[in-house]
Amino acid sequence: MAVAGKGALSAAVKPIFSRDLGEAKRRVRELYRAWYREVPNAVHLYQLDITVKQGRNKVREMFMKNAHIRDPRVIDMLVIKGKMELQETIHVWKQRTHVMRYFHETETPRPKDFLSKFYAGHDP
Repeated sequence: MAVAGKGALSAAVKPIFSRDLGEAKRRVRELYRAWYREVPNAVHLYQLDITVKQGRNKVREMFMKNAHIRDPRVIDMLVIKGKMELQETIHVWKQRTHVMRYFHETETPRPKDFLSKFYAGHDP
C-alpha cells in the first residue's frame, strides 16, 4: 500500500511558546531572575540552614546544568517546569525537606565501565 500525502509526514513542529531561540532564552532569563529574587524569601520562610548566597549559587548551578540545550521546545518545557517549581515554593506547597533535597552534596559521577562498577559495588 502506498502512503498518500507523503508531504504531510514532514510537517514542521510548532514550538510551545517561543517562536525562536532568542525568545526562549528571554523566558529563561525571566525565570532565573524570578528564582534569584525568591531565594531570600524561601530561605527565611522555610527556615533553611543555608545562606542566601548558597541558595543563589544552587539556582545558578541548576540553570547551568541545562545551558547546553538549544531546542526552543525543550527550553520551553524546562521553563514551564521551573515556573511550576517556583510557584510551589512561593505558595509553600512544599515542605522543608523537599527544598533541602536540592542542597545535597554534589554527586560523584557513576562508574561507566564494568570494573569500576564492580569495585564500587554497583550492578552492571
